[in-house]
Amino acid sequence: MQLTTSIIAAGCGASVLRAAQWVQPLQAACDMGEINTPLRAAAFLATCGVECARLTALVENMNYSAPGLEATFGRYFTVAEIPAFANQPQMIANRVYANRNGNGDEASGDGWAFRGRGVIGITGRTNYTLCEMGVNLDLTNHPELLEQDANAAMAGAWYWDNRNLNSLADTGNFLGVSRAVNLGSANSTGTPGSYSERLALYTAAKAALSI
Repeated sequence: MQLTTSIIAAGCGASVLRAAQWVQPLQAACDMGEINTPLRAAAFLATCGVECARLTALVENMNYSAPGLEATFGRYFTVAEIPAFANQPQMIANRVYANRNGNGDEASGDGWAFRGRGVIGITGRTNYTLCEMGVNLDLTNHPELLEQDANAAMAGAWYWDNRNLNSLADTGNFLGVSRAVNLGSANSTGTPGSYSERLALYTAAKAALSI
């Protein structure tokens, strides 16, 4: 399965210039993860496009205004706490990711250190440790390595393979792929919130791949 700039631009929703910069990293990732058919590539590229904001954001910045913080992570804060945490990304990450996915408590700093990174956000100390073994990088001590294009793509392929997403992609079950990665809560129509964006990219990727 050979990727091209036009395929990546369509599948990830990226500009042609940015897509050109990602041909080699994403090709290496697809080779590693046996993402080697049009259906697999379409599902992978569309997922990456949503997860890393069309190949523009390889690290979760966690910078939320007070209204955004309440809407997204309100359950982790009292109403009185929200103003103090607003626009304080490190404090926010350390609170909302504390004691989850192998992270220590809020004071440990693990939430910020192991926040989402890569083309498919690797999040939490446990996932970084597992990914470290899969891609042979010292992510426990240097999680920022996943902010580099090649490493970010390889980590995405590791995540994909670790969750056996090729099997879902092979059957065209893109909703299943999306649920296995990170799908928003249902909206008023019962459709998962971020699925329309994912589906649009998946449709574009399939067209670019002549499916």
